[in-house]
Amino acid sequence: MPTIETIYLGGLRTEATHILSGTRLITDAPTDNQGRGEYFSPTDLVANALGTCMVTIMGIASRTHDFNIDGAKLVITKVMTQEPPRKIAEIIIDITFPSDYPEKVKKIIEFTVKNCPVALSLHPDVKQTVMLHYS
Repeated sequence: MPTIETIYLGGLRTEATHILSGTRLITDAPTDNQGRGEYFSPTDLVANALGTCMVTIMGIASRTHDFNIDGAKLVITKVMTQEPPRKIAEIIIDITFPSDYPEKVKKIIEFTVKNCPVALSLHPDVKQTVMLHYS
């Protein structure tokens, strides 16, 4: 069964519908690539997918190993190549957790950072820089 249906609206804008839930998402080309930048760009979504995948897998691990990451905050920076072809060069993810954890939990978190499905799916040329901060 298909997952997403997308319509090109013109003007470098798309509208995607998640088939199972009906949730809609609009994208725009970024302002530095002829777009209006009024919505996430497709490459913004790739960067966000990496961060949200990591924290989602951490959430699953937190259920399994009985710790809490509620309130964890991610700041995500996407860096594009300067030379053609245009592509993502690096995704920087800065994660601040609401509390400090024992070393065992930190090792679980570090494992999820490297082994979430999106991290494993990105091309090796896309540098993934992740910083973890424990309060």
